[in-house]
Amino acid sequence: MIAPVPRCLAALGLSLLVGISLARAQAADDIVLGMSAAFKGPSRGLSIELYRGSLAYLEHINQSGGVHGKAVRIKAYDDGYNPRDAIDNTIQLVEQDKVFLLYGYMGSPTVTRILPLLKKYEDLSVYLFCPFTGAEPHRRYPYDRYVYNLRASYRQETAGLVERFCAIGRKRLAVFYQIDAYGRSGWDGVRRRLDRHGLTIVAEATYARGTPYGASFRPQVELLRQANPDAIISVGTYSASAGFIRDVRDAGWTDVPIANISGVDSDNLLQLLTERGRATGTDYTQNLINSEVVPSYHDTTLPAVQEYRKLMDLHRPLPPADLLDEEYHAPRYSFISFEGYLNARLVVEVLRRVGPDLQRELIRDAVESIQGLDLGIDRPGAAARAAFGRDRHQGLDQVYFAAVADGRFVPLPPEGWERWRR
Repeated sequence: MIAPVPRCLAALGLSLLVGISLARAQAADDIVLGMSAAFKGPSRGLSIELYRGSLAYLEHINQSGGVHGKAVRIKAYDDGYNPRDAIDNTIQLVEQDKVFLLYGYMGSPTVTRILPLLKKYEDLSVYLFCPFTGAEPHRRYPYDRYVYNLRASYRQETAGLVERFCAIGRKRLAVFYQIDAYGRSGWDGVRRRLDRHGLTIVAEATYARGTPYGASFRPQVELLRQANPDAIISVGTYSASAGFIRDVRDAGWTDVPIANISGVDSDNLLQLLTERGRATGTDYTQNLINSEVVPSYHDTTLPAVQEYRKLMDLHRPLPPADLLDEEYHAPRYSFISFEGYLNARLVVEVLRRVGPDLQRELIRDAVESIQGLDLGIDRPGAAARAAFGRDRHQGLDQVYFAAVADGRFVPLPPEGWERWRR
């Protein structure tokens, strides 16, 4: 059983006297990656899927001899999507557990709040890799130097959505978003891109982080509907976004396209809407568009997809039971677990480049030496290779789009948007 992290740790301050020992932590033992994420609560599917995809690849690496002969493990704590708990967990992971690096944190509100800790731990060469957030704070000075992202940003995702809607004549855009760092980041991305076209957001509605699927979103629906938007961009987690989409369609507002960004978790969103549809006889997935930061896991022409599916079937990974508050019915594959798999591939490559001594001080040079890393998602005419540098801490820039067909999200090519042309 993982012991709870005492909140008194935060009050005790940040003990940095262990710098020398921490800088060489795990040199003789397993390589431990520290993860704080929401394994409980209405957003747990995101964290669990990230963990599952990461673990599938790491188990494969460990069974093949590990990295420099050492197994790579994830030590995870639940933060419930709560920034205060994420802070406590980070202190625990660095000061007590002495993890080699931080990895796979989930959520803009939590990641944003632990950034000052990373700055405080600068002398210990503590870095966060592959957080599940496309927000801006950790991509900008002064915190960008401590974080390495693989995924594209929310600004890039929302810019892509705005451009495609404007190209088909849908320029009156409304935004539904979670009222925190995550939602505001997406809202700001929409606002910035519309401004390039001389346009503004025609209406906006918000909800509180942690709002469950069963809540009523009818007030938000009515507020947006009064503005008569051409489309809605939703920046939320799957439970709240599914509840909002349900209430939009139940209100008879069936023709307005609703676009979600990758942070929603497309597969869990689709599951909730499909289950609702079976119960009511209503198709809640019509006119639904999602942006993604990884290609479709249905595209088995990609080497990474082939390996990912094989490893997920072989290992059937799940987090330790004591991290979960209730049974989790894991999908066979998902966009989020595929992202976790790609994240793990990147981190393993970084560990290999650090070398057998595994000194934290070598991490920066190791990752920033990566240029054109083939992660297995390349395709002719659409290169998707990870590259880093002193001023580039985001490996990929690709944004993909998907729509629902035959009960699943499938790639949405540029010509596919024509169905929504004004």
